[in-house]
Amino acid sequence: MLRSLTILKRLMSVALTLARYDVLFLFEQLGIAPAVVFMARLVPVGRVRGIKQMRPGQRLARALHDLGPTAIKLGQALSTRPDVMGEEIAEDLTELQDRLPPFSGKEARRIIEEDLGAPIDEIFSAFDDEAVAAASIAQVHFATLSNGEDVAVKVLRPHIRRDFKADFQLMGTIAEWVERARPDLMRLKLVESVQTLEDTVRFEMDLRFEAAAADEMRENFKEDDYFYIPEVKWPYCAKRVMVLERIHGVNVDEIEKIKELGLNPNDILEKASTAFFNMVFRDGFFHADLHPGNMFVLDDGTLAAVDFGITGRLDHTTQRHLGELLLSFITRDYKKCARVHFEAGWVPMSESEELFTQAARSIAEPIMGLPQNEISMARLLAQLFEVTEYFSMETQPQLIQLQKTMLIAEGVGRNLNPNVNMWFLAEPFIESWMRENLGPQAKVKAVAEETRDTLLRLPRIVANIEETLEDIGKNGLKLDTGKKRKSPNGVSFGWIGWVIATGLAAALGFEYFG
Repeated sequence: MLRSLTILKRLMSVALTLARYDVLFLFEQLGIAPAVVFMARLVPVGRVRGIKQMRPGQRLARALHDLGPTAIKLGQALSTRPDVMGEEIAEDLTELQDRLPPFSGKEARRIIEEDLGAPIDEIFSAFDDEAVAAASIAQVHFATLSNGEDVAVKVLRPHIRRDFKADFQLMGTIAEWVERARPDLMRLKLVESVQTLEDTVRFEMDLRFEAAAADEMRENFKEDDYFYIPEVKWPYCAKRVMVLERIHGVNVDEIEKIKELGLNPNDILEKASTAFFNMVFRDGFFHADLHPGNMFVLDDGTLAAVDFGITGRLDHTTQRHLGELLLSFITRDYKKCARVHFEAGWVPMSESEELFTQAARSIAEPIMGLPQNEISMARLLAQLFEVTEYFSMETQPQLIQLQKTMLIAEGVGRNLNPNVNMWFLAEPFIESWMRENLGPQAKVKAVAEETRDTLLRLPRIVANIEETLEDIGKNGLKLDTGKKRKSPNGVSFGWIGWVIATGLAAALGFEYFG
């Protein structure tokens, strides 16, 4: 009861803020708490000055910013969901930045000393109390270690875990209400999407995970001289504190400064494109927040990245489907585009592949007919999802981060050179990756690796079977009813299941080697 009242109170507070910006449509369109919306309209909250000149999405972005860190994260997630918000509002939400006022340097020092267990003067020979960047989760200070190394120190905001926990309870409840009130929106997987967002933020709130992500990405690119990841200073990392090597460079969107260094923006764009596709297709582990503030160009033209709080992973199967999908659009092979959707299970097999091919063509052709520099592959994929309702296509939460990253990457690419399309620039890379990973030799290698993994697991599988059969022999087969059930001749039904399972495993094994 108390939890329900707390959620209702917080919901009313949110509704009043939305009312001030005249964006209660967010609740109305999703069918959320109509009684709360009705009351919020009755309260004379007063409208924010100048909102009449703003588009709905701009007003919503301002309202979410005022609601604080969790709402900002939600808005950033919604910017990747034109299927929920509509194209124009989703576009406006992409401008939502999580820039917040910093907390005091004194508080930052206190947190650092608590987590690292030593006075700050013993750790650093210099520490700048003024934060150089302050976001919704943490802020960054520059410092110098006692050994003279320049570092960047990331410190978690005070009480941030408590605040996010309460807000995600509210968002989870709202998502459940929406799915109950609007069964037609079940395919959007709002509850699952909120859980995915919460899991992402939970990882962000333990800076040891971010340090591990940075370290892994540095390992992935250790042989690549065009892309640099700063070194993690592990002795100075804890749950609320992370210390990295400081990067000295210019932001990737500072074109004039890049030119002053004697560098060509086209070369930087090519490096950015190569780095992005290596993350996605080579490593299956990508930086999911590559906005210009997190990318730097070093004096020698090397591209460097910072801030690894948001990362994403893709398994090999999803990598293959994505590669095929991008290539099918670039080459305008809409039959292949449709086939990928069906093979991936994104569209039910009961739907018409021919009609989906037609739908893909109707969306892509008006875009693909434009000059390359005007084509947004991220927008094309987003528009494709607009028609998914006709084909009972479910949202794929695991791709939300990638969609957002593609959108940001396009912005970086256009800023470096508005006349070059990074996706077409990467076409040879995708084709090469497809040949290496989907050709005959790659398939033989994949089967060999899978067979090897199966054989390595075989002793444990056999041991588990023996333990299970021994237990069944002693106690009989236990069903949900709690009763033991055997076949008329006294043989446990478990034997039949294991005979079938063993037969299937054997058949599978023969198929591998046949």
